[in-house]
Amino acid sequence: MNTQDVYILAIESSCDDTSAAVLLNDQVLSNVVASQKIHEEYGGVVPELASRAHQQNIVPVVHQALSKANIDKKQLSAIAFTRGPGLMGSLLVGTSFAKSLSLALDIPLIEVNHMQAHILAHFIKEKDTPKPEFPFLALTISGGHTQIVKVSNYFEMEILGETLDDAVGEAFDKSAKILGLPYPGGPLVDKLAREGNPKAFPFPKPKVQDLNFSFSGLKTAVLYFVQKQTKFQSNFIEENLADICASIQYTIINILMDKLKKASNITGIKHIAIGGGVSANSGIRKALKDGEKKYRWKTYVPKFEYTTDNAAMIGIVGYYKYLDKDFTDQGVAAKARFSL
Repeated sequence: MNTQDVYILAIESSCDDTSAAVLLNDQVLSNVVASQKIHEEYGGVVPELASRAHQQNIVPVVHQALSKANIDKKQLSAIAFTRGPGLMGSLLVGTSFAKSLSLALDIPLIEVNHMQAHILAHFIKEKDTPKPEFPFLALTISGGHTQIVKVSNYFEMEILGETLDDAVGEAFDKSAKILGLPYPGGPLVDKLAREGNPKAFPFPKPKVQDLNFSFSGLKTAVLYFVQKQTKFQSNFIEENLADICASIQYTIINILMDKLKKASNITGIKHIAIGGGVSANSGIRKALKDGEKKYRWKTYVPKFEYTTDNAAMIGIVGYYKYLDKDFTDQGVAAKARFSL
């Protein structure tokens, strides 16, 4: 172990948030995120607009991260960046910037897998937040991914199950769109679900083998259900919005929890961690906490700010890779598809 202080500048640009963070060892000194509002009017992320916005945001965001951390770039030990997975244009901006800066400062460059970062976000040093014990199961749920991963150590991860089509975040957002809710709809479904009856409208659960997931059928079921009901009652959505949202959320949570229970039974692992943007969902967090009593799990939920895309989680992977002297060279290229 390196006893010297390690300063990591981390850069995350995989989708539509430009983020930079500075870590001192496993502690976050700054974590700056610039969100892009432009996509709201299109009802989803437009890749070309996202990469342009990253180009505008990256220099001010990095400058702000260094200022907030109160350090000079000459103090940095290494630059960590998201190599993938993500939108190619967005990844290129972060990758190019990180390569240039590491070259200019003559310090190591560290590539990070975005999904590994969601999992290792649990190891950021935070007061009153316990870190998971190895081995543990990680449920990574976001707009682009749904995976159950067996985590044996910082760098040994095995995907036990993943989505065969849509990710869970997509199921939330597309169901919200069907209901006429603005983008991003997932958080709105969660908010409305708290006021509704989760058993008001039963939606089908897909029969998918092993530990894999499928959400495209649920999205189609929501569409047909809404079309059928509005044919007889034009204001059906307005009158039943909270109940519809609660029923959709209830179905999604059941799908996730059924697979997680199965994974825990197969592996015998009782330590369960969640990560990714959808782990901010209050219903999923509650179901996980309930699992502690029901199945004697020990659960780990990251701080809210480390659930969505942010550079602090890239930085913590960068820190552990730095200790391992796992550096990359200037020939590295962004990878839109980049498996764990």
